Amino acid sequence: MITVSKEDYLKSILEADTEGETVISARLAHLLKVSPPAVTMALRRLKKDGLVRVGAKGEVSLTAAGRKIARKLTLRHHLIERMLSEMFGMEWWKVHDEAERLEHAVSPDFEAKLLAKLGSSGACPHGNLSEVESSASRRHRGLVLLSEAEVATHYTVSGIYERDRGLLEFLEHRGIRPGAKLRVLAHNYDQTLTLSTPAGTVSLGPAASNRVWLSPLAGTRH
Repeated sequence: MITVSKEDYLKSILEADTEGETVISARLAHLLKVSPPAVTMALRRLKKDGLVRVGAKGEVSLTAAGRKIARKLTLRHHLIERMLSEMFGMEWWKVHDEAERLEHAVSPDFEAKLLAKLGSSGACPHGNLSEVESSASRRHRGLVLLSEAEVATHYTVSGIYERDRGLLEFLEHRGIRPGAKLRVLAHNYDQTLTLSTPAGTVSLGPAASNRVWLSPLAGTRH
């Protein structure tokens, strides 16, 4: 039986792996806000169920069966975020946490209705696709991290890391939201960036700028 807890573990492993992280017990404990012993017990059950593998150095990976479940939950989460934003007008920076609470309660029938209504190709309110996307895939699409953006080039915010509510609110107050246009004014000595955004001139450190993906606006460098 696939419990809510097991689904959460599988989804977190998929997300961390796709983002290029080495998935180990300590990382899962941090992501899921649980104790290391709880992670050890959960991984033991998931391994017994044939959903994960645990390597000699403790690295965790999904089996084909585990990946299938994780991808299904990721799609459901994506659809709920879009429903909350597109159909109910919830603020973009609030929908992730709400979807985390709702995703396990959605029946297959309701999920099918959402898929028929919204389609599978649209981005979520954070600008991210329904499939968890790696950095390499984003770069292949021509996107760049805000931390690597060129001075005096205009960009559109394409996607934002969505699992940190504090970060999302922080960015929202500084005019950095999906679809917003911005320009890098300076890369500063202390690794901060000075930006021009819809909220005015703002400063941003690497903890935030490494979580924002941009799409360059053609022909706007000056």
